[in-house]
Amino acid sequence: WSIGEGAPEESEKRDDSQMSTLFIEKPQSGSVSVGGNITFIAKVEAKDLLRKPNVKWFKGKWMDLASKAGKHLQLKESFERHTKIHTFEMHIIKAKENYAGNYRCEVSYKDKFDSCSFDLEVTESSQAAQSIDIRSAFKRSGEGQEDAGELDFSGLLKRREIKQQEEEPEVDVWELLKNANPSEYEKIAFQYGITDLRGMLKRLKRMRREVKKSAAFAKVLDPAYQVDKGGKVRFMVELADPTVELKWYKNGQEIRPSAKYIFEHKGNQRILFINNCNMADDARYYVTAGDEKCSTELFVRDPPILVTKGLEDTSTYVGERVELSCEVSEENANVKWFRNGVELSNDPHSRYRIKVEGKKHTLVIEEAAKNDNATYSVMTTGGQSEAKLSVDLRPLKISLALEDQTVRLGQEIHLKCEISENVEGKWYKNGQLVEASDRVKLYHKGRIHRFVIASSVVDDEGEYMFVPDAYNINIPCKVHVVDPPKLHLDGLGENNTVTVVAGSKLRLEIPITGEPTPKVVWSRGDKDFGITDSGRIRAETYPDSSCLVIDAAEREDSGAFRIALKNEAGEDTALINIKVVDVPDPPQAPNVTEVGEDWCVMTWEPPANDGGSPILGYFIERKKKQSSRWMRLNFELIKETTFEPKKMIEGVAYEVRVFAVNAIGISKPSMPSKSFVPLAVTSPPTLLAVDGVTDTSVTMKWRPPDHIGAAGLDGYVVEYCFEGSISTDLSEELLEPPFNVEADEWIVANPELTDKTKFTINGLPTGSKILVRVKAVNAAGESEPRYHPQPILVKEVIEPPKIRLPRHLKQTYTRRVGETVNLVIPFQGRPRAKVSWEKNGSPIDKNQINIRNTENDTIIFIRKAERSHSGEYDMKVEVENLVDKATIDIQIVDRPGPPEIVTIDDVWGENVNLSWKPPKDDGNAAITGYTIQKADKKSMEWFTVMEHYHRTSATINELIIGNEYYFRVFAENMCGLSEDATMTKESALIAKDGKVYKYPVYNDFDFTERPMFTQPLVNTFAVAGYNTTLNCSVRGNPKPKITWLKNKVIIMNDPRYRMFSNQGVCTLEIRKPSPYDGGTYTCRAVNTLGEAEVDCKLEVKVTQ
Repeated sequence: WSIGEGAPEESEKRDDSQMSTLFIEKPQSGSVSVGGNITFIAKVEAKDLLRKPNVKWFKGKWMDLASKAGKHLQLKESFERHTKIHTFEMHIIKAKENYAGNYRCEVSYKDKFDSCSFDLEVTESSQAAQSIDIRSAFKRSGEGQEDAGELDFSGLLKRREIKQQEEEPEVDVWELLKNANPSEYEKIAFQYGITDLRGMLKRLKRMRREVKKSAAFAKVLDPAYQVDKGGKVRFMVELADPTVELKWYKNGQEIRPSAKYIFEHKGNQRILFINNCNMADDARYYVTAGDEKCSTELFVRDPPILVTKGLEDTSTYVGERVELSCEVSEENANVKWFRNGVELSNDPHSRYRIKVEGKKHTLVIEEAAKNDNATYSVMTTGGQSEAKLSVDLRPLKISLALEDQTVRLGQEIHLKCEISENVEGKWYKNGQLVEASDRVKLYHKGRIHRFVIASSVVDDEGEYMFVPDAYNINIPCKVHVVDPPKLHLDGLGENNTVTVVAGSKLRLEIPITGEPTPKVVWSRGDKDFGITDSGRIRAETYPDSSCLVIDAAEREDSGAFRIALKNEAGEDTALINIKVVDVPDPPQAPNVTEVGEDWCVMTWEPPANDGGSPILGYFIERKKKQSSRWMRLNFELIKETTFEPKKMIEGVAYEVRVFAVNAIGISKPSMPSKSFVPLAVTSPPTLLAVDGVTDTSVTMKWRPPDHIGAAGLDGYVVEYCFEGSISTDLSEELLEPPFNVEADEWIVANPELTDKTKFTINGLPTGSKILVRVKAVNAAGESEPRYHPQPILVKEVIEPPKIRLPRHLKQTYTRRVGETVNLVIPFQGRPRAKVSWEKNGSPIDKNQINIRNTENDTIIFIRKAERSHSGEYDMKVEVENLVDKATIDIQIVDRPGPPEIVTIDDVWGENVNLSWKPPKDDGNAAITGYTIQKADKKSMEWFTVMEHYHRTSATINELIIGNEYYFRVFAENMCGLSEDATMTKESALIAKDGKVYKYPVYNDFDFTERPMFTQPLVNTFAVAGYNTTLNCSVRGNPKPKITWLKNKVIIMNDPRYRMFSNQGVCTLEIRKPSPYDGGTYTCRAVNTLGEAEVDCKLEVKVTQ
């Protein structure tokens, strides 16, 4: 598992970008020496988790360490029940160098996920550390310079093999960087202690850009120069033209000659000496010659700092103050401290403090601990020193031991002990480690250790023990928790009331506490229910609870039950009210108080008993009286005790009923209401109009309502009132009055209902104006009134007579004899029109013809018409001196008489020529044709040879030679054929000379035949339980006798078989066959000439 290296930067970046959702403690990065042990710990809180989370450990990005567990790697996990915390540990044993790298711990639970990255650094043990010759790092000085920096020893913390050399040759780092591959820059910087690699690379890039051939300089400055602090450096250029003016610059500022800067000329050479170099001289220099220049970099190197007085091995006790000191060659030098090869930081929160006093450097540990045993080393740029620190324990004495305690439940448990040393320790209960939590508080102050539980519980009883860290000593004590009996009734309702539905089982469990376990007694009145009671109501007791059990609860079980607890620590009692609730009783039968066209209004009273639970509402159902199917009318409860069912069929009898509903359920239905029939008043009458007016009366007419409904129509009420001074011009039919009239001003014209659509209002004063309205009345009441749109003037008006003769009477009116004649002729004329009738100029005989006159029409009625009723009828209407006339032509027709004298005029070949005369009586209608019939003299059966023939002579063709014929003729008009026909007196013989017909002789045909099947039986598959038939057909003469056989046995008197035979088709019906009915069936036909058989197979299948 040492090969999987990850990218620490990526892991840390991902870890920082997520909020920790599961970890309450993450593993921290750490360092260990080669061969040492280290443990990483992760903790997850299980308060909101139903099961253990899934945890994985990785090295790098992908290597799962679960498969690498073994001698050097162990993965452990534990769970603390009191704190509900999962702890996961990864132990690395005897670490090796290749164990170093980035690690990751991932935890997941369902859709939650958390991850944490950490680093492990494995350093070489102090015994194997060798002296490292640290080169002087390049250091920038001067404020505001872009290349300013500090010495950084972080690169030196990585382990690398150092070879001791007696004398190391001087190396120009700049030359190395300039000539090296860019991929080797970092390696060179680490090897030679360069911390400002980025600044040097910037200079390198800049110098490379400036390398070009110059016309002013024959020889330019080297790219870089290196000099020790306090040394001397020489810059030299060679000019192509010695007369060119030359100037030197440092970081852009011109250099003037001085004791530090010395200029020298040798021919074409120009030389600059810088004496006594310090860190301020570390800069960029360039020289200008005319318009050209060349530049270089000067690096000033610090001399190495040496350790003049090394560290010394030290021994001490735990808790003592420790100081490790050394001295170096220069004051305020940069010195690094290490513990087992791991650098120590001077963080204010660190337990290590570094103190510098001139050349003296001291590492201070205020209170030494056992884990401070290590090898401590100090390192400078020119040397190092190390020493061992040994921390031992002082002998431990118990100043105050733990004492046994007995506490009451809920009181504080306070354990206290004192030891001679200020060391940490652990608390144990019954051998299990106890961690601090919200309930358990652990205190340590100096040499005193305290264990406090603010409120004790029964589970806190046990043996407790304090074990100081690093000492093989334990301080024990016992804690005994006393708990008086107590009933826990928190889950019950108000006043300790428990509600149970009637018929269900109640199992009421009451949690109890007490130490020792208390005795439980249940009672109701003077009855005790023991634990062993097996009745319907019984008590069951368990160590932590007691149960009251009621099987099939009844309403009588409601009441108070007492539970009593008792033990040596005390007693406790409580009353528990049992309330048995049930569905409510059904309400009383509802009352229907009002009905309409398709609705009604119903009311009811709440049920007498609500079942112990308030009524939540009601459900309504209805049905037709003749039906047994009830229909629910509301799907949401109604709170009121009244309801209006709708959408019923008018004229159909209905019944309704009610269900009461409470929280338990729905009651039984109420008794049905009395049956009722939805009815509605009719719509108003239509077409109200004035039919006639006299000096004392007004006649109104109207049409029936458009909608009458199932209640029918009983009649009409006509009302009127006097208009007075009110006038109006409206001409439309009105439902609303066009005038203001109080209800009590309307006068009923007909006290009794009239079933006619016409009514005359009598007794009116002449010249008055009245307003009229009409209402339709049925069993549901009066309809809305129909108003006449205008006031009516009571005064007779003369209207000229006008006969409105119907169109069909303007032509001849034809009827057959015996039919009824009923003619209605309307006319106009006011007042008192006089009607008179004449027939053919003579008055009408009222004994034969009935005339009935009214004010608007006249009716002529003949019950049975005769031909004598035919003629012209004149009608005359007179109003005072005005007259109007009309004529009606009535024709009564009958069937004609027979033709006169039918004679045979000629006979030739197969033809006969007939002639006749028209009938004397044409039936008062024109003759439309004749019908001619013939009859053979032998049979005298008549056959029609011509119909609708219009002439009075005809030739009959295609007669049979040798036959003798008679002929007759019928006359025909619009009423039909004449009742009688005129026959020829003589017959016509159709004969042929010289030829005698000889009749052939025929023998009788023999129709007898033996039986033969024309259609055989067919093999059949039948389904069990379904009727099946077998069919065949047979012929034979005489008619054969049919017999059916099953498996060669005759089927007789078996009700499961029915046999049919019709027109030679034979059928055998098998009723609801079973597999037993399968087999071979035979049909046998027998007559006097022989017999025949046909058979088939029947298979009966049973459906699955």
